[in-house]
Amino acid sequence: MDWKAYSNFVCANRVPVKHVKWYVWWAKRFIKAVGDDLSGVTPQQVNDFLRKLHGGEGREAWQIEQAAEALRLLFAHLPGHSLLSSWQKEIFLPTVPDKAVGQDDAGNQQAMALFSELLDKQVSIAQPDILELVRNASRLRHYSRRTEQSYEGWIKRFLYNNPHRKLSRLGAGEVRSFLEYLAREKKVAASTQNQALNALVFFFDQVLGKAVGDIGAFAHAKRSKRLPVVLSVNEVKLMFSHLAGVHLLMAGMLYGSGLRLMECMRLRVMDVDFDRQELLVRDGKGKKDRVTILPGRYQGALKAHLNQVKSIHDRALSLGNGNVYLPEALARKYPGASKEWGWQYVFPASRAMVVAESGLVLRHHLHESVLQRAVKEASSRAGIAKKVSSHVLRHSFATHMLESGYDIRTIQELLGHSDVSTTMIYTHVLNKGGKGVRSPLDSL
Repeated sequence: MDWKAYSNFVCANRVPVKHVKWYVWWAKRFIKAVGDDLSGVTPQQVNDFLRKLHGGEGREAWQIEQAAEALRLLFAHLPGHSLLSSWQKEIFLPTVPDKAVGQDDAGNQQAMALFSELLDKQVSIAQPDILELVRNASRLRHYSRRTEQSYEGWIKRFLYNNPHRKLSRLGAGEVRSFLEYLAREKKVAASTQNQALNALVFFFDQVLGKAVGDIGAFAHAKRSKRLPVVLSVNEVKLMFSHLAGVHLLMAGMLYGSGLRLMECMRLRVMDVDFDRQELLVRDGKGKKDRVTILPGRYQGALKAHLNQVKSIHDRALSLGNGNVYLPEALARKYPGASKEWGWQYVFPASRAMVVAESGLVLRHHLHESVLQRAVKEASSRAGIAKKVSSHVLRHSFATHMLESGYDIRTIQELLGHSDVSTTMIYTHVLNKGGKGVRSPLDSL
């Protein structure tokens, strides 16, 4: 089995990179159980494997579903395997009842039966695949891919925690029980619980076509009040001394321009204006565009980097490739724009990928984990005891700008905050310790 090819196939099917290793792990476990020859694998063997995960190992619902999806992609990766054509009809996920939300123990009822119950006259349903409806509804409203994946995950968990009820009978009571389960049993953060609530409201309103109703009072997760971690100027210098190449350039953009991680990754060549020393951040958080500063320190290195990217792009064009991802409306309106130099990513991935649906060869941007790993390793080598992430560089940008005397409104615009109260948190960081009051010990 070519596991590298399988991993690439999993990535091409919109599985986050950080999860790919688990898909490979599940596939290897299955092959170990049934043998190397997959040509004669039957649906019964797949169902037995999934039931063993539930009954013998006590795996959670999301793990069983991940294993099932890993096997589906495994057989989709094998050309012409007969099992894939009958997958929806013959492969069933074992039910994992959750007593924490008041479900009765009805045994191994097939969770896929949930989807067949969608044919309810009161609900506008075009097809029985509810998750496909979730994706369609989120894309119709131009939600980001990450929001779509997050909402889909919460809706899956909600359905698995209500395996014995028809969708037409789900309502405010089940939503309240699920939210309390997250707070009391799973101990999630308040922001996580709010995200789950937003996903379920979207599910009822936009997919099922009915209001959730009055949820009433429920146990809320405790909202923590934490100040952002901020590095000193010397700590930034020390950490940057342990970065090099494209890692140093990207970290410099985060700290020098106040970019969010994904804003840096999604920068296009046309967004960089060397003459005006500006960066145009397109479609940032909240679907907002903004302009921020382009630091002069790394402009020479950035120009040299773009020359290398241009060479790679020209070579791809000569081979008939050179396409980049575009938003769907732009891709339809300007079919040739995906090969234009201005639309290419500033920080492209090292390899192009084949989109499973269309067969088109695209070069995406670098995965965010590349910079996250580099920043974490650099801070560790620098001996910085603080909990450093790539987002800490954005916090440090705002705090150091305040220390330099820039007004809060200017910093708000550069950061892209809708409300100045969000930016005000950096004034609290600024006034802590020696920057604010004087300790009485220093007066002795």
